[in-house]
Amino acid sequence: MPLSFSLTHAAPASLETPLLAIVLPSDVSWGDASWQTILAPVDALLHGTLSRSLTRRDFRGGRDETLLLAGGETGVQRVLLVGRGTASLSRSVARRAAAVAARAANKLGVAGMTYWLPGVEGDVAAIEGLAIGAAAGTWQYAELLTPPAEKDRRARVESVVLVTADSDAARGALAAGEALAAGQDLAKRLGQMPGNYCTPETFVEVGRELASRHGMHLTVMGRSDMAEAGMGSFLSVAQGTSQEPRLVVLEHRGGPADQQPVVLIGKGLCFDTGGISIKPAPEMEWMKFDMSGAGGVMGAMEAIGRLRLPVNVVGIVGSTTNMPSGEAVKPGDVVRASNGKTIEIINTDAEGRLVLADLLVYAKRFNPAVAIDAATLTGAIVIGLGHAAVGVFGPDKAVVDEVLAAGEAAGEPGWPLPMWDDYREQIKSDVADVKNTGGRAAGSITAALFLQEFVDGFPWVHLDVAGTAYSQADLGWIPRGPTGTPVGTFVEFVRARVS
Repeated sequence: MPLSFSLTHAAPASLETPLLAIVLPSDVSWGDASWQTILAPVDALLHGTLSRSLTRRDFRGGRDETLLLAGGETGVQRVLLVGRGTASLSRSVARRAAAVAARAANKLGVAGMTYWLPGVEGDVAAIEGLAIGAAAGTWQYAELLTPPAEKDRRARVESVVLVTADSDAARGALAAGEALAAGQDLAKRLGQMPGNYCTPETFVEVGRELASRHGMHLTVMGRSDMAEAGMGSFLSVAQGTSQEPRLVVLEHRGGPADQQPVVLIGKGLCFDTGGISIKPAPEMEWMKFDMSGAGGVMGAMEAIGRLRLPVNVVGIVGSTTNMPSGEAVKPGDVVRASNGKTIEIINTDAEGRLVLADLLVYAKRFNPAVAIDAATLTGAIVIGLGHAAVGVFGPDKAVVDEVLAAGEAAGEPGWPLPMWDDYREQIKSDVADVKNTGGRAAGSITAALFLQEFVDGFPWVHLDVAGTAYSQADLGWIPRGPTGTPVGTFVEFVRARVS
């Protein structure tokens, strides 16, 4: 069940809470008179345990560091010290610390918890971060799990209270944090669903629900509609599957009628075997996450709808599965995209760009102020940037910088890569206008240059999130699996465009 959030401006030592999480920086010291003044009331409740722990340096405030202290039978029953490290306080720093605390709270089996950032209680960005982090730390996909025996069950966090100044700004920040958390929750749920549960039809169902709840306009296209529109590039990927491919469009009409919209585009491969160019079997199960770009679009539209942002935004998702079969597209085949360009298929595992090609052509009908696509597009981006940064590509430096700033604000940092014409030689074809891969060298760059062939007359940025949309390792502050990227980048970009 979703978390319930609330604010309090009461003194932390006076609260009735199963767990008080105190987020502290690395310079915390009981020898500092200012910290003594701030923390003394809680220390009194703990009969000096807090002051002794800080004096002994049992807790030093390092990033992700925790120390649990027992409280009383009532009032503050437990205190969890959580370190935020040396970094300046920001939404991302608060988010991470809150997630660490929430994971600890779930292990303890408490149903409710309270967050306190001493000395900066009214910081708006931190309030947003605490809400997002609490949701991230408590998130789970348990729909397919058999519940444990009654004696082995632990309570999970259901309610979260934030200690803050009583202000409209604080309440607005909490609402924004809840909206972003809900968007990331949706993206992560779609990502974690197995490929036989999350299908192209799932995106239609989610789109209908979002449209109904937020008053958005919904358009759905199937195989015959796309064939009529000439989307041979998209449909070539869907040749090998009996499932109906889907193009889903959500329109949030929050701005003036004549305002050009921000268009968000997501690759939605619900499962990617590689097709005829089949992937190796080990770890192929992780290819259920090949729809993370589309999940990010849906999550962003959820957050944007909740925030009622006064901007026109269009979300476009293209979803199918890439399967080998007697009907599947083959290496060497040539297909025609909806803008008339022909594409030689060199590798059927370079399928996401074939879907995005027709989505980018389709986006032109909305006369975008800017279009941003996101896709788990290339393994090459993981080789180049690892799992710490999103690959960011675009011909317009000003728009790229705008996206980079949005990613930084969201805690989804990106890194720009070049799109020089020299690389374009690699995707020239002998039999078609372009080929769908230029080989291993600079694979992320040639993929972006391929996409640019289908962008016409509007600013555009491509996000390669193959290394950041999901993690095969536990990251400490969140478990392995979906991360919620690129929901934050999309939403922060749109928020920054509110005039």
